[in-house]
Amino acid sequence: MRRAGRRPGRPRRRKNQPLEQVLLAALSVTVALSLVVAALRWLAAHPWITAAAVFVAAAGAGAWVWRRREAARWEQVRASGLRYALGRLDGLHHREFEFAVRDLMRRDGCADARQVGGRGDNGADVKATDPYGRRWVIQCKHRKDGWSGKPVGTPDLQVLNGTGRQLHDGDVLVMLTNGRITANAADFAKSQRLHLVDRHLLAEWAGGSRPLWDLLRALPPAGRREAS
Repeated sequence: MRRAGRRPGRPRRRKNQPLEQVLLAALSVTVALSLVVAALRWLAAHPWITAAAVFVAAAGAGAWVWRRREAARWEQVRASGLRYALGRLDGLHHREFEFAVRDLMRRDGCADARQVGGRGDNGADVKATDPYGRRWVIQCKHRKDGWSGKPVGTPDLQVLNGTGRQLHDGDVLVMLTNGRITANAADFAKSQRLHLVDRHLLAEWAGGSRPLWDLLRALPPAGRREAS
């Protein structure tokens, strides 16, 4: 009859393992410090290496800043000459139309202009802050058929009127279209301090060089907030 063997037990943990880890860490720190000291001594003996490294770093930083400034300058030059003919705007997709409006606002000096239209936009397609500190909330209605397309009516303006100030904190609320706007909608806009840009005014703005705030009337006073 075979004798039952002893069940293998778990390997015993070495009691001095924590001490070995501490010693290993101390050795690593000592080696690292020795390397640092040796590098510093070598650099002290060869000061031209340090000077060259500083010069290269400074030159690289200067070149990066120069490239950024040049890119910003050329972008400003490009934007300042931006023009859109009505025929080109008519042929855009409605989302591209919103981006075109954003670019025109940037051309006029709204550095923070952005396209925000899409699902759940709550009546805002483009937002921007003009150089006078006024926040613009623009709703865009693109019509492929231009003036012959479906006109913008009062219901469209009611959406903008209900969200432009309350949700978007807008100072200037604009309904903008490459088509036309009904007379009832125009009356409603006047009563609610909304601003309208129809096909004729859009042609003057997009095809010219005057900013939109020079073409609209009865804007709120400048300086409500600082432009960001």
